[in-house]
Amino acid sequence: MDVKKIRMEKTGLETVLSALEADIMHLLWKKSPAKVKHIHKELGKKHDVALTTIAVTMDRLHQRKIVERKIEAGRGGLHYLYYPAKLREEFEKSLIDQTVNKLIEVFGTTAASYFDERFKKSAKK
Repeated sequence: MDVKKIRMEKTGLETVLSALEADIMHLLWKKSPAKVKHIHKELGKKHDVALTTIAVTMDRLHQRKIVERKIEAGRGGLHYLYYPAKLREEFEKSLIDQTVNKLIEVFGTTAASYFDERFKKSAKK
């Protein structure tokens, strides 16, 4: 089976994020800002991962500009507080926009014609 097809069989955020990343984002949209320790407490057992795995994943999400962070002084030193860079709906719209743009870039007028036909069908319903 084609790897790209497998990716399309996933649902929701897991089509573009790993299962751990998607769960982190769901948590942050509900409860943010959050420290790595809090995220690990909520998700560590479900994913059977160490605190360091969560920390590395959070840093990667930050590098990809999916989450933002600020530094907070606390017991034990400085800690990052993470929060989503965009509201969930804005994030989903940006994914759709990127996907549509890529389809148009790759398939040109064929993609544009497809979208036109598809929207005409939807309007008739």
